[in-house]
Amino acid sequence: MPIPMKTGRVERQDYHYERNGTCAVLMAVEPLSGHRIVKVTERKTKKDYADFMKDVASYYPDADKIVLVQDNLNTHNPSSFYELFDAPEAFALSQRFEMAYTPKKASWLNMAEIELSALSKQCLDRRIAQRRILTKEVLTWSAKRNRLQTKITCILQRAKLVKNSTKLMILSKTNVTMQ
Repeated sequence: MPIPMKTGRVERQDYHYERNGTCAVLMAVEPLSGHRIVKVTERKTKKDYADFMKDVASYYPDADKIVLVQDNLNTHNPSSFYELFDAPEAFALSQRFEMAYTPKKASWLNMAEIELSALSKQCLDRRIAQRRILTKEVLTWSAKRNRLQTKITCILQRAKLVKNSTKLMILSKTNVTMQ
């Protein structure tokens, strides 16, 4: 939108964008296999978290335990399961996960940030005005990285990962502004 010129001044342009809302991207990454599970939600509520964790658990039906390393956000605990599911289902789901909460500067969270950074640079590096399109783009990005088995290379303590029946997931989330 042009701004009227004044004597002695160069013509200027003012830029204005229309914000079309925000959404949250929940991502669980299995760093050793290069697999990720991604979901775009409207907000970051306990119900969104519980629904996503059910998706994660269903992806690993044969795992006795899923070790979940995550930050200490108030929605990231088994009580979230009881917000969405009946008590027996919530209890069964809570028994599937071994939740490890990390300090703010833990290397586990750096792995989550690496994956979110890749998502931001490779997929969310432009304006996406509609959540439907953003969801499609994020899922396409995730499918490609899964197909390529893009791993996060780092030093991991494998003490709890000796059995094949245990899976390690790093949970991360980010807010996205749709423009």
